[in-house]
Amino acid sequence: MCLVLWIVLLASLSTAAPASQAFPEKRLALVVGIANYASVPKLDNTIRDGELISKTLKSLQFEVVEHYNVGLNEFRTQLEQFAFEAETADVALVYFAGHGVEVGGQNFLIPADSDAVSRQDVAQTSISLNEILAAVDKARQLRIIILDSCRNDPFAKNEGVEVVALDNPAISNGLAPASPERGTLVAYAAKAGAIALDGTGANSPFALALSDTLLTRDLEIGLAFRRIRDTVLKATNNYQEPYTYGSLSGEPYFLAGQNQTVNALEAKDRKNAWAKLEVDQENQLVSLADLGDVRALKGLAYMRLNPNEDRYDPSSAVGLLNKAVDAGDPEAMFELARLYEQGIGVDQDVERALELFRRSADEDFADAINDLGFLHYQGSLGVPRDPQKGIEFFERAADLRHPEAMFNFAALIDDGVVEGRSLQDAANYLYQALRTGNEQVLDLLSESPTMFKQGTRRALQAQLSERAFYEGAIDGQFGPQTRRGLRKAYGLSE
Repeated sequence: MCLVLWIVLLASLSTAAPASQAFPEKRLALVVGIANYASVPKLDNTIRDGELISKTLKSLQFEVVEHYNVGLNEFRTQLEQFAFEAETADVALVYFAGHGVEVGGQNFLIPADSDAVSRQDVAQTSISLNEILAAVDKARQLRIIILDSCRNDPFAKNEGVEVVALDNPAISNGLAPASPERGTLVAYAAKAGAIALDGTGANSPFALALSDTLLTRDLEIGLAFRRIRDTVLKATNNYQEPYTYGSLSGEPYFLAGQNQTVNALEAKDRKNAWAKLEVDQENQLVSLADLGDVRALKGLAYMRLNPNEDRYDPSSAVGLLNKAVDAGDPEAMFELARLYEQGIGVDQDVERALELFRRSADEDFADAINDLGFLHYQGSLGVPRDPQKGIEFFERAADLRHPEAMFNFAALIDDGVVEGRSLQDAANYLYQALRTGNEQVLDLLSESPTMFKQGTRRALQAQLSERAFYEGAIDGQFGPQTRRGLRKAYGLSE
Protein backbone atom coordinates (compact mmCIF):
# COMPACT_ATOMS: atom_id res chain seq x y z
CA MET A 1 0.00 0.00 0.00
CA CYS A 2 1.32 3.46 -0.83
CA LEU A 3 0.83 5.64 2.24
CA VAL A 4 1.30 8.91 0.37
CA LEU A 5 -1.47 7.86 -2.02
CA TRP A 6 -3.71 7.15 0.95
CA ILE A 7 -3.17 10.60 2.39
CA VAL A 8 -3.69 12.41 -0.90
CA LEU A 9 -6.82 10.37 -1.59
CA LEU A 10 -8.36 10.93 1.81
CA ALA A 11 -7.62 14.62 1.91
CA SER A 12 -10.64 14.97 -0.39
CA LEU A 13 -13.01 13.44 2.17
CA SER A 14 -13.76 16.80 3.75
CA THR A 15 -15.52 17.89 0.55
CA ALA A 16 -17.67 14.79 0.27
CA ALA A 17 -21.43 15.28 0.42
CA PRO A 18 -22.85 14.05 3.73
CA ALA A 19 -25.35 11.22 3.85
CA SER A 20 -28.22 13.54 4.68
CA GLN A 21 -27.95 15.02 1.17
CA ALA A 22 -28.90 11.70 -0.39
CA PHE A 23 -31.12 10.28 2.37
CA PRO A 24 -33.83 11.76 4.60
CA GLU A 25 -32.76 13.47 7.78
CA LYS A 26 -33.07 11.30 10.88
CA ARG A 27 -34.28 12.97 14.08
CA LEU A 28 -34.40 11.02 17.31
CA ALA A 29 -35.79 12.08 20.69
CA LEU A 30 -36.09 10.55 24.15
CA VAL A 31 -38.81 12.08 26.33
CA VAL A 32 -38.97 11.24 30.03
CA GLY A 33 -41.55 12.60 32.43
CA ILE A 34 -41.76 11.67 36.10
CA ALA A 35 -44.55 12.71 38.45
CA ASN A 36 -45.07 9.84 40.91
CA TYR A 37 -42.05 9.59 43.17
CA ALA A 38 -41.51 6.98 45.86
CA SER A 39 -39.72 9.17 48.39
CA VAL A 40 -39.91 12.80 47.24
CA PRO A 41 -42.89 15.10 46.56
CA LYS A 42 -44.99 14.35 43.50
CA LEU A 43 -45.24 16.81 40.63
CA ASP A 44 -48.41 17.88 38.85
CA ASN A 45 -47.58 18.68 35.24
CA THR A 46 -44.53 16.64 34.28
CA ILE A 47 -46.39 13.82 32.50
CA ARG A 48 -48.56 16.24 30.56
CA ASP A 49 -45.47 18.30 29.72
CA GLY A 50 -43.75 15.20 28.38
CA GLU A 51 -46.80 14.30 26.30
CA LEU A 52 -46.99 17.84 24.91
CA ILE A 53 -43.33 17.88 23.92
CA SER A 54 -43.61 14.37 22.43
CA LYS A 55 -46.53 15.46 20.27
CA THR A 56 -44.59 18.54 19.19
CA LEU A 57 -41.49 16.59 18.27
CA LYS A 58 -43.44 13.96 16.36
CA SER A 59 -44.97 16.70 14.24
CA LEU A 60 -41.39 17.80 13.49
CA GLN A 61 -40.56 14.32 12.12
CA PHE A 62 -38.76 13.08 15.22
CA GLU A 63 -38.82 9.40 16.09
CA VAL A 64 -39.86 9.78 19.72
CA VAL A 65 -39.36 7.28 22.51
CA GLU A 66 -41.52 8.14 25.54
CA HIS A 67 -41.12 6.90 29.11
CA TYR A 68 -43.06 8.03 32.15
CA ASN A 69 -42.56 7.37 35.84
CA VAL A 70 -39.52 5.19 35.12
CA GLY A 71 -37.20 3.74 37.72
CA LEU A 72 -33.41 3.96 37.72
CA ASN A 73 -32.68 0.69 35.91
CA GLU A 74 -35.22 1.28 33.16
CA PHE A 75 -34.05 4.88 32.74
CA ARG A 76 -30.43 3.76 32.35
CA THR A 77 -31.34 0.93 29.96
CA GLN A 78 -33.30 3.32 27.76
CA LEU A 79 -30.40 5.78 27.73
CA GLU A 80 -27.99 3.07 26.59
CA GLN A 81 -30.31 2.04 23.76
CA PHE A 82 -30.91 5.66 22.80
CA ALA A 83 -27.15 6.33 22.73
CA PHE A 84 -26.63 3.50 20.24
CA GLU A 85 -29.48 4.64 18.00
CA ALA A 86 -28.35 8.28 18.21
CA GLU A 87 -25.03 7.44 16.56
CA THR A 88 -26.78 7.33 13.19
CA ALA A 89 -29.18 10.20 13.86
CA ASP A 90 -28.68 13.67 12.44
CA VAL A 91 -30.34 15.11 15.54
CA ALA A 92 -30.52 13.64 19.04
CA LEU A 93 -32.68 15.35 21.64
CA VAL A 94 -33.47 14.42 25.25
CA TYR A 95 -36.27 16.10 27.18
CA PHE A 96 -36.69 15.45 30.91
CA ALA A 97 -39.48 16.76 33.14
CA GLY A 98 -39.20 15.91 36.82
CA HIS A 99 -37.10 16.54 39.90
CA GLY A 100 -33.46 17.45 39.36
CA VAL A 101 -30.94 18.51 41.97
CA GLU A 102 -27.35 19.68 42.17
CA VAL A 103 -24.91 17.84 44.40
CA GLY A 104 -21.28 18.89 44.61
CA GLY A 105 -21.46 20.81 41.37
CA GLN A 106 -22.99 17.92 39.43
CA ASN A 107 -26.57 17.63 38.24
CA PHE A 108 -28.74 14.58 38.84
CA LEU A 109 -32.19 13.65 37.49
CA ILE A 110 -34.22 11.70 40.03
CA PRO A 111 -36.03 8.54 38.79
CA ALA A 112 -39.41 7.49 40.17
CA ASP A 113 -38.07 4.73 42.43
CA SER A 114 -35.27 6.72 44.06
CA ASP A 115 -35.19 6.12 47.80
CA ALA A 116 -32.88 9.05 48.46
CA VAL A 117 -33.73 10.99 51.61
CA SER A 118 -30.86 13.48 51.35
CA ARG A 119 -28.53 15.00 48.79
CA GLN A 120 -25.85 12.54 49.83
CA ASP A 121 -28.03 9.66 48.58
CA VAL A 122 -28.80 11.18 45.20
CA ALA A 123 -25.69 10.21 43.25
CA GLN A 124 -26.27 6.50 43.92
CA THR A 125 -29.95 6.52 43.02
CA SER A 126 -30.22 8.97 40.12
CA ILE A 127 -29.15 9.63 36.52
CA SER A 128 -26.37 12.19 36.10
CA LEU A 129 -26.39 14.90 33.46
CA ASN A 130 -23.09 13.43 32.26
CA GLU A 131 -24.94 10.22 31.36
CA ILE A 132 -27.45 12.23 29.33
CA LEU A 133 -24.63 14.09 27.58
CA ALA A 134 -22.97 10.81 26.68
CA ALA A 135 -26.24 9.50 25.23
CA VAL A 136 -26.49 12.29 22.64
CA ASP A 137 -22.75 12.79 22.12
CA LYS A 138 -22.35 10.90 18.83
CA ALA A 139 -25.30 12.32 16.90
CA ARG A 140 -24.11 13.66 13.57
CA GLN A 141 -25.38 17.23 13.41
CA LEU A 142 -27.26 18.50 16.41
CA ARG A 143 -27.34 17.45 20.08
CA ILE A 144 -29.81 19.05 22.48
CA ILE A 145 -30.72 18.29 26.09
CA ILE A 146 -33.73 20.05 27.60
CA LEU A 147 -34.19 19.87 31.35
CA ASP A 148 -37.52 21.03 32.74
CA SER A 149 -36.28 19.84 36.10
CA CYS A 150 -35.40 22.89 38.14
CA ARG A 151 -38.60 22.63 40.20
CA ASN A 152 -38.64 22.73 43.98
CA ASP A 153 -35.62 20.92 45.41
CA PRO A 154 -37.08 18.01 47.41
CA PHE A 155 -34.08 18.11 49.74
CA ALA A 156 -34.08 21.83 50.47
CA LYS A 157 -33.57 22.61 54.13
CA ASN A 158 -36.31 25.21 54.23
CA GLU A 159 -39.16 22.92 53.24
CA GLY A 160 -42.29 24.50 51.85
CA VAL A 161 -40.54 27.77 50.94
CA GLU A 162 -39.57 28.54 47.37
CA VAL A 163 -36.17 30.21 47.22
CA VAL A 164 -34.58 31.71 44.14
CA ALA A 165 -30.85 32.02 44.79
CA LEU A 166 -29.24 33.14 41.58
CA ASP A 167 -26.02 34.49 43.06
CA ASN A 168 -25.00 31.65 45.35
CA PRO A 169 -25.29 28.14 43.89
CA ALA A 170 -24.12 26.70 47.19
CA ILE A 171 -27.51 27.52 48.73
CA SER A 172 -29.59 27.23 45.60
CA ASN A 173 -32.58 25.03 45.04
CA GLY A 174 -31.95 24.66 41.33
CA LEU A 175 -29.37 22.98 39.10
CA ALA A 176 -25.69 23.83 38.70
CA PRO A 177 -24.42 25.35 35.44
CA ALA A 178 -23.79 22.73 32.77
CA SER A 179 -20.50 22.36 30.93
CA PRO A 180 -21.33 20.34 27.81
CA GLU A 181 -18.74 19.81 25.13
CA ARG A 182 -18.81 22.07 22.10
CA GLY A 183 -21.59 21.25 19.67
CA THR A 184 -24.09 20.27 22.37
CA LEU A 185 -26.72 22.59 23.80
CA VAL A 186 -28.18 22.09 27.28
CA ALA A 187 -31.32 24.13 27.94
CA TYR A 188 -32.60 24.63 31.48
CA ALA A 189 -36.15 25.67 32.25
CA ALA A 190 -34.65 28.09 34.77
CA LYS A 191 -31.27 29.73 35.19
CA ALA A 192 -28.69 27.83 37.22
CA GLY A 193 -29.50 28.15 40.90
CA ALA A 194 -33.14 29.12 40.28
CA ILE A 195 -36.47 27.31 40.44
CA ALA A 196 -38.80 26.68 37.51
CA LEU A 197 -42.54 26.97 37.96
CA ASP A 198 -44.77 23.93 37.54
CA GLY A 199 -47.52 26.24 36.28
CA THR A 200 -51.13 26.74 37.30
CA GLY A 201 -52.61 25.16 34.18
CA ALA A 202 -52.15 21.82 32.46
CA ASN A 203 -48.55 22.55 31.49
CA SER A 204 -45.55 24.43 32.81
CA PRO A 205 -44.76 27.84 31.29
CA PHE A 206 -41.51 26.45 29.91
CA ALA A 207 -43.12 23.44 28.21
CA LEU A 208 -45.75 25.67 26.59
CA ALA A 209 -43.14 28.10 25.29
CA LEU A 210 -40.95 25.24 24.09
CA SER A 211 -43.77 23.59 22.18
CA ASP A 212 -45.01 26.78 20.52
CA THR A 213 -41.57 28.02 19.54
CA LEU A 214 -40.14 24.81 18.12
CA LEU A 215 -43.05 24.66 15.70
CA THR A 216 -42.30 28.13 14.31
CA ARG A 217 -41.44 27.87 10.64
CA ASP A 218 -38.01 28.94 9.40
CA LEU A 219 -36.81 29.96 12.86
CA GLU A 220 -33.11 29.16 13.34
CA ILE A 221 -32.60 26.83 16.29
CA GLY A 222 -30.29 29.11 18.28
CA LEU A 223 -32.69 32.02 17.95
CA ALA A 224 -35.55 29.68 18.88
CA PHE A 225 -34.11 29.13 22.35
CA ARG A 226 -33.63 32.87 22.71
CA ARG A 227 -37.32 33.33 21.90
CA ILE A 228 -38.26 30.62 24.44
CA ARG A 229 -36.35 32.55 27.10
CA ASP A 230 -38.16 35.79 26.30
CA THR A 231 -41.58 34.08 26.22
CA VAL A 232 -41.13 32.44 29.63
CA LEU A 233 -39.85 35.66 31.19
CA LYS A 234 -42.95 37.47 29.95
CA ALA A 235 -45.32 34.69 31.07
CA THR A 236 -43.85 34.61 34.60
CA ASN A 237 -43.45 38.36 35.08
CA ASN A 238 -39.66 38.02 34.88
CA TYR A 239 -39.62 35.44 37.69
CA GLN A 240 -38.33 32.51 35.63
CA GLU A 241 -35.53 32.85 33.09
CA PRO A 242 -34.63 29.80 30.98
CA TYR A 243 -30.96 29.46 30.22
CA THR A 244 -28.75 27.58 27.77
CA TYR A 245 -25.23 26.25 28.18
CA GLY A 246 -22.76 24.81 25.71
CA SER A 247 -22.79 25.86 22.10
CA LEU A 248 -24.16 24.89 18.75
CA SER A 249 -21.92 24.76 15.71
CA GLY A 250 -21.56 27.79 13.46
CA GLU A 251 -23.88 26.24 10.89
CA PRO A 252 -27.59 27.23 10.93
CA TYR A 253 -30.26 24.62 11.59
CA PHE A 254 -34.03 24.75 11.10
CA LEU A 255 -36.59 22.39 12.61
CA ALA A 256 -39.57 23.56 10.57
CA GLY A 257 -40.39 25.38 7.35
CA GLN A 258 -38.80 25.57 3.91
CA ASN A 259 -35.38 26.41 5.31
CA GLN A 260 -35.07 22.83 6.56
CA THR A 261 -33.55 22.07 3.17
CA VAL A 262 -30.30 23.71 4.28
CA ASN A 263 -29.82 21.03 6.95
CA ALA A 264 -28.92 18.53 4.21
CA LEU A 265 -26.21 20.69 2.62
CA GLU A 266 -22.52 20.13 3.13
CA ALA A 267 -20.82 22.32 5.74
CA LYS A 268 -19.67 25.14 3.45
CA ASP A 269 -23.09 25.59 1.87
CA ARG A 270 -24.82 25.40 5.25
CA LYS A 271 -22.68 28.29 6.48
CA ASN A 272 -23.70 30.28 3.40
CA ALA A 273 -27.33 29.55 4.35
CA TRP A 274 -27.19 32.08 7.18
CA ALA A 275 -28.20 34.48 4.42
CA LYS A 276 -31.63 32.81 4.37
CA LEU A 277 -32.57 34.31 7.73
CA GLU A 278 -35.51 36.67 7.64
CA VAL A 279 -34.77 40.32 8.40
CA ASP A 280 -36.05 40.19 11.97
CA GLN A 281 -33.85 37.18 12.72
CA GLU A 282 -30.80 38.83 11.19
CA ASN A 283 -31.49 41.86 13.35
CA GLN A 284 -31.58 39.56 16.38
CA LEU A 285 -28.20 38.17 15.35
CA VAL A 286 -26.83 41.70 15.17
CA SER A 287 -28.16 42.48 18.65
CA LEU A 288 -26.68 39.27 20.06
CA ALA A 289 -23.36 39.94 18.34
CA ASP A 290 -23.29 43.38 19.96
CA LEU A 291 -23.55 41.54 23.30
CA GLY A 292 -20.60 39.34 22.35
CA ASP A 293 -22.52 36.18 21.41
CA VAL A 294 -19.93 34.18 19.47
CA ARG A 295 -22.39 32.15 17.44
CA ALA A 296 -24.07 35.35 16.26
CA LEU A 297 -20.67 36.80 15.37
CA LYS A 298 -19.85 33.70 13.32
CA GLY A 299 -23.27 33.67 11.63
CA LEU A 300 -22.90 37.28 10.53
CA ALA A 301 -19.34 36.58 9.37
CA TYR A 302 -20.51 33.67 7.22
CA MET A 303 -23.16 35.90 5.67
CA ARG A 304 -20.42 38.32 4.65
CA LEU A 305 -18.25 35.54 3.26
CA ASN A 306 -20.92 34.38 0.83
CA PRO A 307 -19.86 35.66 -2.61
CA ASN A 308 -23.37 35.16 -3.96
CA GLU A 309 -24.82 37.77 -1.59
CA ASP A 310 -25.02 41.55 -1.97
CA ARG A 311 -23.76 41.78 1.61
CA TYR A 312 -20.48 40.05 0.62
CA ASP A 313 -17.81 41.85 2.63
CA PRO A 314 -14.88 39.63 3.62
CA SER A 315 -13.05 42.40 5.47
CA SER A 316 -16.13 42.87 7.68
CA ALA A 317 -16.19 39.09 8.20
CA VAL A 318 -12.59 39.24 9.39
CA GLY A 319 -13.57 41.84 11.98
CA LEU A 320 -16.47 39.72 13.23
CA LEU A 321 -14.34 36.59 13.44
CA ASN A 322 -11.64 38.51 15.29
CA LYS A 323 -14.18 39.40 17.97
CA ALA A 324 -15.18 35.73 18.28
CA VAL A 325 -11.49 34.78 18.46
CA ASP A 326 -10.96 37.31 21.25
CA ALA A 327 -13.82 35.56 23.08
CA GLY A 328 -11.90 32.30 22.78
CA ASP A 329 -14.01 30.52 20.14
CA PRO A 330 -11.95 27.76 18.42
CA GLU A 331 -14.18 27.53 15.34
CA ALA A 332 -13.65 31.24 14.71
CA MET A 333 -9.89 30.72 15.11
CA PHE A 334 -10.01 28.01 12.46
CA GLU A 335 -12.11 30.04 10.02
CA LEU A 336 -9.96 33.15 10.48
CA ALA A 337 -6.83 31.05 9.94
CA ARG A 338 -8.18 29.95 6.57
CA LEU A 339 -8.80 33.58 5.58
CA TYR A 340 -5.23 34.53 6.49
CA GLU A 341 -3.93 31.46 4.67
CA GLN A 342 -5.75 32.43 1.46
CA GLY A 343 -5.59 36.21 1.80
CA ILE A 344 -9.37 36.69 1.80
CA GLY A 345 -10.55 39.91 3.42
CA VAL A 346 -7.05 40.45 4.83
CA ASP A 347 -3.46 40.45 3.57
CA GLN A 348 -2.14 36.92 3.28
CA ASP A 349 -0.17 36.03 6.41
CA VAL A 350 0.90 32.39 6.67
CA GLU A 351 2.49 32.81 10.10
CA ARG A 352 -0.73 34.30 11.49
CA ALA A 353 -2.70 31.47 9.89
CA LEU A 354 -0.50 28.85 11.54
CA GLU A 355 -0.77 30.60 14.89
CA LEU A 356 -4.57 30.51 14.66
CA PHE A 357 -4.63 26.87 13.50
CA ARG A 358 -2.51 25.96 16.53
CA ARG A 359 -4.63 27.98 18.94
CA SER A 360 -7.75 26.28 17.60
CA ALA A 361 -6.08 22.88 17.91
CA ASP A 362 -5.08 23.69 21.49
CA GLU A 363 -8.82 24.05 22.18
CA ASP A 364 -9.40 20.55 20.71
CA PHE A 365 -11.13 21.78 17.57
CA ALA A 366 -10.89 18.64 15.44
CA ASP A 367 -10.87 20.34 12.01
CA ALA A 368 -7.78 22.34 12.98
CA ILE A 369 -6.04 19.29 14.42
CA ASN A 370 -6.73 17.28 11.26
CA ASP A 371 -5.44 20.07 9.04
CA LEU A 372 -2.27 20.32 11.11
CA GLY A 373 -1.88 16.59 10.58
CA PHE A 374 -1.78 17.13 6.82
CA LEU A 375 0.52 20.14 7.10
CA HIS A 376 3.07 18.18 9.14
CA TYR A 377 2.70 14.90 7.26
CA GLN A 378 3.15 16.43 3.83
CA GLY A 379 5.21 19.50 4.75
CA SER A 380 3.39 22.60 3.52
CA LEU A 381 2.46 26.17 4.46
CA GLY A 382 6.02 26.63 5.70
CA VAL A 383 5.76 23.67 8.09
CA PRO A 384 8.73 21.28 7.81
CA ARG A 385 7.74 17.75 6.81
CA ASP A 386 7.44 15.62 9.95
CA PRO A 387 5.38 12.46 9.33
CA GLN A 388 5.53 11.36 12.96
CA LYS A 389 4.13 14.70 14.13
CA GLY A 390 1.44 14.42 11.46
CA ILE A 391 0.49 10.98 12.74
CA GLU A 392 0.17 12.37 16.26
CA PHE A 393 -2.21 15.06 15.03
CA PHE A 394 -4.26 12.53 13.06
CA GLU A 395 -4.57 10.40 16.19
CA ARG A 396 -5.74 13.36 18.27
CA ALA A 397 -8.35 14.32 15.67
CA ALA A 398 -9.45 10.69 15.28
CA ASP A 399 -10.00 10.37 19.01
CA LEU A 400 -12.22 13.46 18.76
CA ARG A 401 -14.31 11.55 16.17
CA HIS A 402 -13.24 13.55 13.14
CA PRO A 403 -14.34 11.17 10.33
CA GLU A 404 -11.54 11.92 7.86
CA ALA A 405 -8.92 11.69 10.60
CA MET A 406 -10.35 8.38 11.79
CA PHE A 407 -10.13 6.99 8.25
CA ASN A 408 -6.64 8.35 7.70
CA PHE A 409 -5.39 7.08 11.04
CA ALA A 410 -6.85 3.65 10.30
CA ALA A 411 -4.97 3.66 7.01
CA LEU A 412 -1.75 4.59 8.76
CA ILE A 413 -2.22 1.79 11.28
CA ASP A 414 -3.02 -0.65 8.49
CA ASP A 415 0.17 0.41 6.74
CA GLY A 416 2.18 -0.46 9.84
CA VAL A 417 3.61 2.99 10.55
CA VAL A 418 1.87 3.61 13.89
CA GLU A 419 3.84 1.98 16.67
CA GLY A 420 1.86 -0.04 19.20
CA ARG A 421 -1.33 -0.17 17.13
CA SER A 422 -2.89 -3.34 15.70
CA LEU A 423 -5.14 -4.16 12.75
CA GLN A 424 -7.95 -4.47 15.31
CA ASP A 425 -7.35 -0.81 16.17
CA ALA A 426 -7.54 0.09 12.48
CA ALA A 427 -10.90 -1.70 12.24
CA ASN A 428 -12.17 0.11 15.33
CA TYR A 429 -11.43 3.49 13.76
CA LEU A 430 -12.99 2.44 10.46
CA TYR A 431 -16.16 1.33 12.24
CA GLN A 432 -16.38 4.63 14.14
CA ALA A 433 -15.75 6.61 10.94
CA LEU A 434 -18.57 4.69 9.28
CA ARG A 435 -20.93 5.51 12.17
CA THR A 436 -20.31 9.24 11.81
CA GLY A 437 -22.21 9.23 8.51
CA ASN A 438 -19.46 10.23 6.10
CA GLU A 439 -20.68 8.99 2.74
CA GLN A 440 -17.26 8.62 1.14
CA VAL A 441 -16.11 6.39 3.99
CA LEU A 442 -19.04 4.10 3.17
CA ASP A 443 -18.24 4.23 -0.56
CA LEU A 444 -14.55 3.44 -0.10
CA LEU A 445 -15.18 0.55 2.27
CA SER A 446 -17.87 -0.84 -0.03
CA GLU A 447 -16.17 -0.38 -3.38
CA SER A 448 -12.43 -0.49 -2.58
CA PRO A 449 -12.04 -2.63 0.55
CA THR A 450 -8.75 -4.16 -0.66
CA MET A 451 -7.12 -0.82 0.15
CA PHE A 452 -6.90 -2.40 3.60
CA LYS A 453 -5.15 -5.59 4.62
CA GLN A 454 -7.24 -8.74 4.96
CA GLY A 455 -6.66 -8.75 8.73
CA THR A 456 -8.19 -5.28 9.03
CA ARG A 457 -11.12 -6.33 6.87
CA ARG A 458 -11.74 -9.42 9.02
CA ALA A 459 -11.58 -7.33 12.20
CA LEU A 460 -14.12 -4.90 10.71
CA GLN A 461 -16.43 -7.78 9.81
CA ALA A 462 -16.15 -8.97 13.42
CA GLN A 463 -17.14 -5.51 14.62
CA LEU A 464 -20.20 -5.58 12.36
CA SER A 465 -21.08 -9.08 13.56
CA GLU A 466 -20.82 -8.16 17.26
CA ARG A 467 -23.38 -5.41 16.72
CA ALA A 468 -25.77 -7.60 14.70
CA PHE A 469 -25.14 -5.78 11.42
CA TYR A 470 -23.59 -8.83 9.73
CA GLU A 471 -24.13 -12.59 9.96
CA GLY A 472 -21.68 -13.96 7.41
CA ALA A 473 -18.22 -15.46 7.57
CA ILE A 474 -15.31 -13.49 9.08
CA ASP A 475 -13.14 -13.99 6.02
CA GLY A 476 -12.16 -10.48 4.90
CA GLN A 477 -14.16 -10.84 1.68
CA PHE A 478 -16.47 -7.83 1.23
CA GLY A 479 -19.23 -9.38 -0.84
CA PRO A 480 -22.91 -8.34 -0.96
CA GLN A 481 -23.60 -9.49 2.62
CA THR A 482 -20.70 -7.49 4.07
CA ARG A 483 -21.68 -4.45 2.02
CA ARG A 484 -25.21 -4.70 3.42
CA GLY A 485 -23.69 -4.84 6.90
CA LEU A 486 -21.69 -1.70 6.19
CA ARG A 487 -24.84 0.09 5.06
CA LYS A 488 -26.72 -0.99 8.18
CA ALA A 489 -23.90 0.21 10.44
CA TYR A 490 -23.92 3.49 8.50
CA GLY A 491 -27.59 3.86 9.34
CA LEU A 492 -29.28 2.85 6.12
CA SER A 493 -32.10 0.33 5.94
CA GLU A 494 -32.40 -1.95 2.93
